[in-house]
Amino acid sequence: MGKTKVVELTAEQRAELEKSYRTGKSHCFRLRCQMILLKSERRTSTQVGAILGCCEMVVNNWLARYQQEGVTGLATRAGRGRPPILSQQNAAHLQKVEAEIKKHPNSVKTVVAKLSEDLNLAMHPETLKRFLKKTSIGSAAPARGSNQGKWLKKEQKKKSS
Repeated sequence: MGKTKVVELTAEQRAELEKSYRTGKSHCFRLRCQMILLKSERRTSTQVGAILGCCEMVVNNWLARYQQEGVTGLATRAGRGRPPILSQQNAAHLQKVEAEIKKHPNSVKTVVAKLSEDLNLAMHPETLKRFLKKTSIGSAAPARGSNQGKWLKKEQKKKSS
């Protein structure tokens, strides 16, 4: 059996970890804070892993990161996860989507097919809908059961009368 890695916490560090454990935004961050607090109680990594439902290697990795970077090192770093298919920062994507929506405002599938062909991107119609929702370019198709179009027609008739 190997030597137990122990972290000695000052009163300030312990208070900061406890506060982060209670008020942290993400579950992962709170779990990592709890991991360090349990390790400071002279528990083995195997015991901490059993309590929190992870393996001892994960505990040791987060302990090393805490010792190097402090509480900020326990937060999930940026850049995790899959990058988006359509990017709001890509001007070509924005222009192409906007142009296709103007050509085919009521057909999501047609717009997706045209974008897939032009931009060489395979995507699902829901991907386009989420992108449109984020960018507020416009709607490719009105929601089913929506009375928005009917209301606009009534307003236009009132103005013309």
